Amino acid sequence: MNIVVQKYGGSSVSDTNKIKFVANKVKNKVYEGYKVVVIVSAMGETTDNLIKLANEISNKPHPRELDMLLTTGEQISVALLSMALIDLNVKTKSLNAFQAGIFTTSDFTKARIQKFKVSRIINLLKENDVLVITGFQGITEEGDYTTLGRGGSDTSAVAIAAALNSECEIYSDFPGIYTFDPRKYPDAKKLKFVTYDEMLEMSSLGARVLHSRAIEVAKKYNLKVYCASTFTEEEGTYVVADNIENPVVTGMSVMENQTQVTITNIPFNHDIIYNIFDKIAQKGFNVDMISIININEKLNVSFTIIEEEMENFDNYLKEALNDLQVTYEHGYAKISVVGIGMRTEKGVASRFFKALEDIPIRMVTTSEIKISCLLEKKYLDIATRAIIKEFEL
Repeated sequence: MNIVVQKYGGSSVSDTNKIKFVANKVKNKVYEGYKVVVIVSAMGETTDNLIKLANEISNKPHPRELDMLLTTGEQISVALLSMALIDLNVKTKSLNAFQAGIFTTSDFTKARIQKFKVSRIINLLKENDVLVITGFQGITEEGDYTTLGRGGSDTSAVAIAAALNSECEIYSDFPGIYTFDPRKYPDAKKLKFVTYDEMLEMSSLGARVLHSRAIEVAKKYNLKVYCASTFTEEEGTYVVADNIENPVVTGMSVMENQTQVTITNIPFNHDIIYNIFDKIAQKGFNVDMISIININEKLNVSFTIIEEEMENFDNYLKEALNDLQVTYEHGYAKISVVGIGMRTEKGVASRFFKALEDIPIRMVTTSEIKISCLLEKKYLDIATRAIIKEFEL
């Protein structure tokens, strides 16, 4: 069988007219000789509205029950799309995670896919031209529904494509992946190719194109992923192992709402540092841009977190500090450039800091293919334009 997996995001199926448009797009793929597995997200803002409902009922919705609620959104989408395909005389069946046999861990609201009943999907494809399967969700061995976290439908699509050894196409509002968010900078350039490593960095740094877990799976199985627009025929972007174009800087990402946390006068004892970060990790918080400075045998530790986590973070951090002094500085943004060309090209850091020479920088982190810096949000527009100009993004 010639199988392709297509994923359509919530904006692509946000109303019945768009669902009918997607149905025609899928039908055309069938006419090209493919068996199509379609992964669908919930319609439009459905997931946000369900979360709002849950929060109106409970200040802290139980994770299992929240997943039970959230999985209903995708079931609406797959049923409606299946109906539209059947009206187009396409032999179709819709499946939820239980029916498709998508098994995950039992980490409610952030589960990970463990295995599929691949034979069931293959057998159903022999009987049908299209299977429309709920994205974003799975089931545990005990039969409880789980969700994969925001952007989880990408992971569903890539994981199923890997299991079926098939092509994978991700459709959204955008005709591909850009050097920078085109909503913020309309002149951003569309990329024809981007590597797994670049996409992982860009996703972790705030580029909301592909879910990072989906990219991890694609990289593990060397699966080429095609990202394009649902509503145009414009050529999209291929996420691949190697980029033959090999640009020095492929793209730029921005994360706003950053808070700098600084703990001062810590005794020169690495067990204390370990204990602080271990307790933070146990509570599920992600910290970034860590800096440790030794001043007269006392350590000052700084790192960043997102502002949305501040309320709970402050309480947990106090438990770990044992009366150490901590300060919070708000209103920062992180700006990053990413490119596999940095591995071999000299002078990239020099060009980066030259572009930002008139802007106060608070913290810096680097990797083999990334440079990030923390700055006040009031400088963000100037900084982004300077970097775009310097690296011709």
